[in-house]
Amino acid sequence: MTHTNITDIATYMRQLGEQARTTSRILARATTKAKNAALLAIAADLEAKRPLLLTENSKDLDAGVAKGLSQAMLDRLELTTSRIDSMLTGLHQIAALVDPIGVITDLNYQPTGIQVGKMRIPLGVVGIIYESRPNVTVDAAALCLKSGNATVLRGGSEAFHSNQAIAASIHQGLKVAGLPAESVQILATTERSAVDYMVTMPEYIDVIIPRGGKGLIERINNQSKVPVIKHLDGICHVYIDDQVNINQAVAVAVNAKTQRYGTCNTMETLLVAEKVAATILPILSNAYQEHGVELRGCQTTQKLLPNIIAATEADWETEYLAPILAIKVVPDLDAAILHINTYGSQHTDAILTENYDRARRFLVEVDSSSVMVNASTRFADGFEYGLGAEIGISTDKFHARGPVGLEGLTSQKFVVLGSGHIRL
Repeated sequence: MTHTNITDIATYMRQLGEQARTTSRILARATTKAKNAALLAIAADLEAKRPLLLTENSKDLDAGVAKGLSQAMLDRLELTTSRIDSMLTGLHQIAALVDPIGVITDLNYQPTGIQVGKMRIPLGVVGIIYESRPNVTVDAAALCLKSGNATVLRGGSEAFHSNQAIAASIHQGLKVAGLPAESVQILATTERSAVDYMVTMPEYIDVIIPRGGKGLIERINNQSKVPVIKHLDGICHVYIDDQVNINQAVAVAVNAKTQRYGTCNTMETLLVAEKVAATILPILSNAYQEHGVELRGCQTTQKLLPNIIAATEADWETEYLAPILAIKVVPDLDAAILHINTYGSQHTDAILTENYDRARRFLVEVDSSSVMVNASTRFADGFEYGLGAEIGISTDKFHARGPVGLEGLTSQKFVVLGSGHIRL
């Protein structure tokens, strides 16, 4: 079914939901062997269809340019050879991960003689709504499959051709492994109303994960009748302490901003201790200039770098997703932590320091889902964390936080083992 012959969205979404719910019960009892076989078969089919993926992606890129999509959006949309390689690697890594489903932990005898523990179980049906990145289609499908969840995927209209090509490989891989094709359903419509139905079907979908711009996530969060795992912004900080290896700090701070601009784990604000600002900022300024990064600084920063733009209050609250960086000189660690906890989005923040006590304080006192010492914020990623891939990043404080991998897509139920025990 394609987006051109779906006329009744309500009926289509209800049928899709019913299929997902039925399939989720089959996946919940699927063997690890079958799930891994599907993942490897998907990887093999994607490898075989690599030229087709690039061709279909080029259609989306051409349409995106014609529509005037931003460079950041086009970057997220593009499927390069290396990104396809990463997709395939992710599938193999997820296949190699330990299957969490059915694992029983904390099994202990109680005074009555019963044993009580917890069993890891799938969430059921996971709905994922995302923009641009076609690789999310593979990552999401693979993680949901390995964790025993059926999934309903709604990619952005700008990636329609790419996602449909990927969907064909996913369904082929499921078929090879003897699992239902409906285990992974990718919406074959670009109608906006499909999302409205999707987030208001708690009878069919157990959790919604939105990935995209702040506007999309806010809309989903406000409309959804289904629990949402989300993050709104990626306002990430790097704080350069006054006890720091200058060369190391320059390398990390440049990487955190310039390695890729359009991602939620890219640094948007650089905080620099005033004792080292005069030494390190001119070096960093030259490096950022080579990358074409526009700098916006506080008054102290402007005195040291007189040619940069003055930062406003809004700059501390902005996720640029572009070659723009806000810089603020702060007195000390206390001021840096206060700034991060005031303006940050609880996504990812890093300290660059050689002082162990300050590093420990930063880890404890910065309230973010990922906190780093002497490392680029660009590492805040499920693939880099050894999760195989991620289905999204959560800045909420319940169930899952940070990059959401296999365990984040599961829940637990209590199990009780007895031998005819009765309560007296």
